[in-house]
Amino acid sequence: MLRICATRSLAILISAIALTTSVKAEVKHYIAPYTSTKKSLEATTPEMVLQNLMAGNMRFINKKVIPRNLSNQAIVTSLKGQFPSALVLSCMDSRGTPEIILDQGIGDIFTVRLAGNVIDSDQLAGIEYATKIVGSKLIVIMGHTQCGAVSGACQNVKLGNLTQLLDKIQPAVNDIRSNQGGKLDCTNSKTIDLIAKKNVLNMIQLITKGSPIVMDLVTSKQVMIVGAMQNISSGKVIFFDGTGKEIITQHQK
Repeated sequence: MLRICATRSLAILISAIALTTSVKAEVKHYIAPYTSTKKSLEATTPEMVLQNLMAGNMRFINKKVIPRNLSNQAIVTSLKGQFPSALVLSCMDSRGTPEIILDQGIGDIFTVRLAGNVIDSDQLAGIEYATKIVGSKLIVIMGHTQCGAVSGACQNVKLGNLTQLLDKIQPAVNDIRSNQGGKLDCTNSKTIDLIAKKNVLNMIQLITKGSPIVMDLVTSKQVMIVGAMQNISSGKVIFFDGTGKEIITQHQK
């Protein structure tokens, strides 16, 4: 009986190895059209990448996301390498995973996430790597509605290491306070959302001022930087330029 079981276990193991080898061999020669590749990255422009993310968000909110085989995408990218077309820096809020709300797959976008979507030298290093080394064409700084970090900054919360992070959002708080005659209602969701968007715009300026490498890429139009705000209730993402003006696609006009 033990010999029969051992034989069956060996047969199952051999079959599993054969199946894995077969899958790898299959995806090695086939990359689905929805997977970012070296060829697709080289053929695209920053504007095209932005259109792709906007279309992905529309698919998400309309419940028509692309039926990806994520396991195969993982194998493909391990064999062929990664060629993300964009870098999205967003808040760590659990309701705003960029790959999901923008309908992207494994290997399609770089994501950097931390509370308040703020930027320091470490984030700048990652952005430089994505754009200058890998060749990503688009940088998206994405905030969201009802942001806890922004609310904390508005209320001037002091708590351990969180204090220095919230300090990075204070310039946006001060800007909105100035626009509202020196007074802020930190319990008002609209006020918090205004600060969150202003913080996104401030982070965009910080990137170009803090990284000559990225600035050169933007000036030569190899890379574009845009802001975005996600509505955590609907999932809709609104994109805007460095002045805060909403970016509208042709099919939205």
